[in-house]
Amino acid sequence: MDENKVCRGYGGFGALGHSVYTRELFPRLVKGAWEGTIKHIATSGAHTAAVTESGDLYIWGREEGEGRLGLGPGRGPDHAGGLSIPCKVKELPFPVAAVSCGGFFTLALTEEGQLWNWGANSNYELGRGDRIGGWRPRPVPSLEKVRVIQIASGGYHSLALTDDGKVLSWGHGGQGQLGHGSVENQKIPTLVEAIAHEHIIYISCGGASSAAVTDEGKLYMWGNASDSQLGVPGLPAIQPYPVEVNFLMEDDGLGSHKVLSIANGASHAMCLALRESC
Repeated sequence: MDENKVCRGYGGFGALGHSVYTRELFPRLVKGAWEGTIKHIATSGAHTAAVTESGDLYIWGREEGEGRLGLGPGRGPDHAGGLSIPCKVKELPFPVAAVSCGGFFTLALTEEGQLWNWGANSNYELGRGDRIGGWRPRPVPSLEKVRVIQIASGGYHSLALTDDGKVLSWGHGGQGQLGHGSVENQKIPTLVEAIAHEHIIYISCGGASSAAVTDEGKLYMWGNASDSQLGVPGLPAIQPYPVEVNFLMEDDGLGSHKVLSIANGASHAMCLALRESC
């Protein structure tokens, strides 16, 4: 992997990291101050993050005072609410393994499996039991004795996958994206009981939807279904608990398969599946 990452698209608020605030029509290298190679990247509507092989986290893009960049006073936007140059998040005391960018907040997973976050918290996005946000990275109290192996964020909610294959969700639940059978918000990470009998190996969030893949290759989805983005015909616009997605194998020629991973957008989704036989 090259030591630089590549960005293109809308550059408002510095989200591309190119020291400019304009669009880029073609991929262009992001020249950061990091040393070594980049092992993980994440982005959201207007901010972006990258993790180096040594566990340093760099971040850039939009900042509106809620603290999503995690940089602190004097280290924030350089132009009209945006930061166009990747900057290191210095307040994280442990090496980072992965990062996830929510709408107005950020999550970081340490190499030891601990979850830290910062930014907006008006919908309990930080999972700390209150609505106090801020720029300073802090651990999630209820998860300090839980080993997390994957994280995912939507616009105002998040998922965490534990090392024993369980899924926890918290934040805004207005579209059923938390999977608890209601549209209520969750103040702290809470077990998604509807799939607790499964061993989950992969999770993903869209803007207001969520997904989980089991060790047997089954796919579950829940949340906003107004644009058929959950892949199950006949669902209500709000699907508040996980439903299994069954593929039209006879029509598309996929045959027997296992789902390996999934990616959710705001109004669509796609998954990677392995054919078990040809």
